[in-house]
Amino acid sequence: MKKIIIVLGCVIGIISCTKKKETADLLIYNANVYTVNEVTPKAEAFAITNGKFVEVGKTLDLQGKYDFTKQIDVKGKTIIPGLIDAHCHFYGLGIQQQRVDLRGTKSFDEVVARIVAFQKEKNVTYITGRGWDQNDWEVKEFPNKKQLDSLFPNTPIAVKRVDGHAMLVNQAALELAKITKETEVEGGEILLENEQLSGVLIDNPMELIEATFPQPSKREQIQALQDAQKINFSYGLTTVDDAGLSPEVIHLIDSLQKAATLKIRIYAMVSNVPEYVDYFLKNGTIKTEKLNVQSFKVYSDGALGSRGATLKEPYSDKEDHHGAMVIGINEFKKLAKRLAASPFQMNTHAIGDSANAVVIKTYYEALKGKENRRWRVEHAQVVAPEEFEMLDDNLVMSVQPTHATSDMYWADERLGEERIKGAYAYKKLLEKTGKLALGTDYPVENVSPFYTFYAAVARKDLKQYPAEGFQMENALTREETLKGMTLWAAYSNFEEKEKGSIEVNKYADFVILESDIMQMPVDQIPTLKVTETYVNGEQVYQQ
Repeated sequence: MKKIIIVLGCVIGIISCTKKKETADLLIYNANVYTVNEVTPKAEAFAITNGKFVEVGKTLDLQGKYDFTKQIDVKGKTIIPGLIDAHCHFYGLGIQQQRVDLRGTKSFDEVVARIVAFQKEKNVTYITGRGWDQNDWEVKEFPNKKQLDSLFPNTPIAVKRVDGHAMLVNQAALELAKITKETEVEGGEILLENEQLSGVLIDNPMELIEATFPQPSKREQIQALQDAQKINFSYGLTTVDDAGLSPEVIHLIDSLQKAATLKIRIYAMVSNVPEYVDYFLKNGTIKTEKLNVQSFKVYSDGALGSRGATLKEPYSDKEDHHGAMVIGINEFKKLAKRLAASPFQMNTHAIGDSANAVVIKTYYEALKGKENRRWRVEHAQVVAPEEFEMLDDNLVMSVQPTHATSDMYWADERLGEERIKGAYAYKKLLEKTGKLALGTDYPVENVSPFYTFYAAVARKDLKQYPAEGFQMENALTREETLKGMTLWAAYSNFEEKEKGSIEVNKYADFVILESDIMQMPVDQIPTLKVTETYVNGEQVYQQ
């Protein structure tokens, strides 16, 4: 009997030792993983099957439990969840690759030189572009059209300021749009010099010019989306929130994603155009693995840099000027009430303290008695104390940290020393609402999410200025910043159950970095590089 027991014990031992393992597609191991999951914030390995995380933990545990089709040793590199840009212009970035790039120009002469070089190479019938900023020039004044009229008397030119809220055009463009010095448009300005058109338009009047633009062909649209995807993947961005698209572009994105030509995930805000609003309210939201259409992008005012942001008191550097609302308050309230009765989010651009007051108060009025609607204030750039006191976790603040470090050179001139205290106040916004969605607003700013991270934490620009940081009381911690670029951004899109952290049953979107973003010297963060980017467990970028 004793021998039988011994033999049975051996058999049981052999059976247990040869127990069949589970199968999985991919093991990533020997990693420094920041999961952005509070229960298990760090890990060293994870398993993926059918494009989703199936287990997160230790290397030996996972190797003992699964048979893997493929295993990748990342040799101690840092891994974070796929990054989410909570406010950008993805399609616009792609289109910009086909237009004259004026970012970084240090004078109007350099702007003109780039336009001349672009036209010499491209020879287009209508020159468009973006990126100039008079605040970066020695003479910090709006340009005029005289030089462009001389060089291009017959070719229309329309080039937007970096923030997209001002435009310089030549006479040929004005004539094509039938704009004269008598033309009046609410919600903006047509600037005059010596009672003549200067060529600078601010906010709504730009629409008259844009209506005359040649429309991109389907091939150019597809190329734009693919170009933008390539750029975003190289920075570890796996989801982008595109702030303002037409139904045409949205349906093109959907078709390309279904054909696997476009692999990036897109949360698409529908532009607030009456026929677009009618179309989507009639046809409903769209939700696939890659596309989420459940929001409208609305503009309440313009930008601070072009003095189009709406302020409660006059601009400190321009007497009797308050900026301008680009939508009527009654119209805004009517739209808010209409969207509150639908499943759609309302995501409103608000820069000045007056615009933020209108947006925040209108949101709370429209959402009274409604929970978990997550309506978003895009930018929330200047907020007055009385509006700060209204905020709670029923609204989402969607902010762009690099705006603070780009604007800090001149923002106090626009706002004065008291109002500036309520500007770019990210920590205070976080304390009031519990979460922040972080983005770039590219191509207004650079695409790099590491510039965003650095600006949020260090509150410095790329020249490491100011040495002590800009209004450091509103700096975010590294942990808060990473959440703002992953889990909290996903939350702002109603997608926190499917992305934003490395945990079981979420999409296997992740980024391998060459250095540890949570530990490296802070001033080295802007130069951090992505080694690999994965979407659904598939490598979509390799350095």
